[in-house]
Amino acid sequence: MELVVARIGRAHGIKGEVTVEVRTDEPELRLSPGAVLKTEPATAGPLTIETGRVHSGRLMLRFAGVKDRTGAESLRNILLIAEVDPDELPEEEDEYYDHQLMDLDVVLADGTEIGRITEISHLPSQDLFIVERPDGSEVMIPFVEEIVTEIDLEEQRCVINPPPGLIDERDAVVVSTRDADAADATDSGDDA
Repeated sequence: MELVVARIGRAHGIKGEVTVEVRTDEPELRLSPGAVLKTEPATAGPLTIETGRVHSGRLMLRFAGVKDRTGAESLRNILLIAEVDPDELPEEEDEYYDHQLMDLDVVLADGTEIGRITEISHLPSQDLFIVERPDGSEVMIPFVEEIVTEIDLEEQRCVINPPPGLIDERDAVVVSTRDADAADATDSGDDA
């Protein structure tokens, strides 16, 4: 099975180094020197990692055969793909690979069907499940412990406990102090 593990960013310096947007929880395993990675588009690869280091909190890689800034810039936005055994599991108990979560049925604790996971979006602050509803609409579910209460790979389901308004906008609760402040200002104006 193939997994996208990174996206190449811009060139760094003049010796062929690039920044990398990591898309794996195991960069030390997938993005280490000597790793040979497929690419998307396929015509850009395969690429062999020659060196890797962290600079100012960003992973920097240099690939075999890429010796200057021009070569590094030509790799920008290319996806790096690792070959992974489909039966391999992450090291941590509560971690999952994207392919394990795709197509899971999403249900409430009482069994009410919400939909199925069709995409996983990796954002800087958190991951989001894109869930297709039975009516064809989509809803985004933050992959956080407070909302996603259980992942059952054997039963192929994801149990959620959504806050009001996440699944059905009619249940949304608007919390704003502006409304209360406006009401207080109106009340005080009447007394004067």
